[in-house]
Amino acid sequence: MPDTAIESTSGGAASPPTHRVVQVVDLLSRRPMEHLSLAAIVRATGMSRATAHAVLTQLCADGWTLRDENGNYSLGLELITVARRAEPAFPLRRRALEPMRKLAAQHGIPVFLAEREADAILITEVVGTPSIPWIRVGRRLSLSPPVCREFIAWAPEPARTAWIESADAAHRPRLTAVLDAIRTRGYAVERLADDSAPMLEALTALRHSPVTDPLRHRLNAMITDLITIDYLPNELTDHNAVVSVSAPIFTDTRVTASLVACPDTNLTAAHLESLAADTISAATSVAPA
Repeated sequence: MPDTAIESTSGGAASPPTHRVVQVVDLLSRRPMEHLSLAAIVRATGMSRATAHAVLTQLCADGWTLRDENGNYSLGLELITVARRAEPAFPLRRRALEPMRKLAAQHGIPVFLAEREADAILITEVVGTPSIPWIRVGRRLSLSPPVCREFIAWAPEPARTAWIESADAAHRPRLTAVLDAIRTRGYAVERLADDSAPMLEALTALRHSPVTDPLRHRLNAMITDLITIDYLPNELTDHNAVVSVSAPIFTDTRVTASLVACPDTNLTAAHLESLAADTISAATSVAPA
């Protein structure tokens, strides 16, 4: 999994009123310990004050949000009921939690679970406190190169080829070699050139904002210059900058999820291989029977 993942976005809401409700619930869920004013919600969502007030009034009536004595809003208890009713529909998260806790405790690092949903990846569980801000429950990542490689390495050849061809041309030869290596060894490694993380995060965000095609191509080229994709077997040394190690979880022959350990430090080749073996073991233990 990536240390520079891109959060996928929809091109437009099919039902704007429904989207507004989702925006409000999503905003409050990201700041569960806060009580947000109507003005703060308006700023964060871009709704008009009247629209936001109407949405929140209905959510309060249904118990999904609460309005305190100061007129500020927070999540309502009815959402707990909804979440508990929904849990049986997502058994992988329940099966994965204990192996994730054991892996995190064994190596003293955060671990997260990512599940595939159509052409995106959703983080559904996190154990520990990752040092990278984008790693959080509910974060949706686009299944596009060069990230999420463990989901592609075992894909049928047409899907794998299409994924590689959608990458920047400068990345394609390495992506081909890396996917072969991942399939052979059973895991992906995310690495990053020293001191480039802040610049890469800023460029990535800018690339996915409304920009002209020439500027987007230039940004892609700059990002390519900063990224080193994974490790190939002959590249491991005694100081390997490992952000994360990702092991696939299979449903039959398809990769439907991955378990991701996040050391975010330099590891020797032996330490990396030990962590990878334990991550693969944990991922295998939660795969559907």
